[in-house]
Amino acid sequence: MKGDSDTIKSMASRNYLFIVLISVSLLSCAGGTPVLHVTVEALPQYEALFANEDGWTGGDGAYSVALNQHTIAWFFGDTWIGRLKNGRHVDATLVNNSVAIQHGRVPAGTEMDFYTGRTGDGRPAALIRPSDGRGWFWVFDGVVTAEGLHFFLIQVQRTAGDAVFDFKVIGVWLGQVDNPNDPPSQWRVRQFKIPWTEFSVSRGVLWGSAVIQIKNFLYIYGTAEERQNAVHQKHMILARVPISGLADFSRWRFYADGDWVPDFTRASRLCENVPHEYSVSYLPALNQFAFVYSQDGLSKKIMVRLSPEPQGPWSDPIEIYRCPEADWDDSIFCYAAKAHAILSEVPDELVITYIANSVNFNKTANDARLYRPRFLKATFNTGKK
Repeated sequence: MKGDSDTIKSMASRNYLFIVLISVSLLSCAGGTPVLHVTVEALPQYEALFANEDGWTGGDGAYSVALNQHTIAWFFGDTWIGRLKNGRHVDATLVNNSVAIQHGRVPAGTEMDFYTGRTGDGRPAALIRPSDGRGWFWVFDGVVTAEGLHFFLIQVQRTAGDAVFDFKVIGVWLGQVDNPNDPPSQWRVRQFKIPWTEFSVSRGVLWGSAVIQIKNFLYIYGTAEERQNAVHQKHMILARVPISGLADFSRWRFYADGDWVPDFTRASRLCENVPHEYSVSYLPALNQFAFVYSQDGLSKKIMVRLSPEPQGPWSDPIEIYRCPEADWDDSIFCYAAKAHAILSEVPDELVITYIANSVNFNKTANDARLYRPRFLKATFNTGKK
């Protein structure tokens, strides 16, 4: 997944805390000003789960879905397959998507299995490929329901242009797996093309940036992109559907000015300047929803916005972290920040991943610290100033 305009990415090492103290009107605290305290620290124990030197050696995107109480599926976009020698990728190739299965909910004692597809002659290939034969898929967010595992598939096609950003989105599909507890190499994946999309010269609409279950509904977040010459501005949009009806697109409804309507073109722009990849999670300690993302899609700044309701109104952006890899040299960029609520062990924390990459393909190939998920733990609490 090229985090909003990319194609290779990166990973780095650091060991320090980043603390943000910001006054925000979150809670009514009699006798004092409510202050949001956000403490962010690295999680090297999680990063070690993806530190392979053979087979799967890196990937971006990094969406996660709990398959059951003890098992998590990780979905990656473009993925390195090969081996590492002296920190460099050798005998390696890039495939468009892969899946990792995490056996265990905490790093200690956890086992990881990595899966890609194979071509007819045995070479590595993407695990999930478009049934219509056009382009390739990057996997976005997903959810497990009584019908099985569902995930959103962003269909992408090559364009002529910059070697790093030469792609465009041409479709969005819903993948459905009725045997998610089998190894991904044995998954039976059905693909349903989502009709509520648009990919024109002036406008783009896609879904699957984030999915969250609230009572008997699934809330599906996406982006509406307005394009005018070289200026592209993305906004958050929101749909919902009964849990049992995710693949029945006629049951989708779209949030528009306080109502849920059947016309996706009326969907309200809930938040501006958002990337395609982000997360929305519920933070019990704050009784708020947290929207986590990389500023402007490609940025060393990781931002959070808060809201009492899944549709907003969202607070102003709060910077909670600056990715240090972006300062290694001018070619490196960071993106794809998102939270993974299923990894949270206490009500006031979120585990967050992001990716670092380089616009210089050779640098990415020669520095295996890049292009793997970086893990952070953000702890949120409020007090009186």
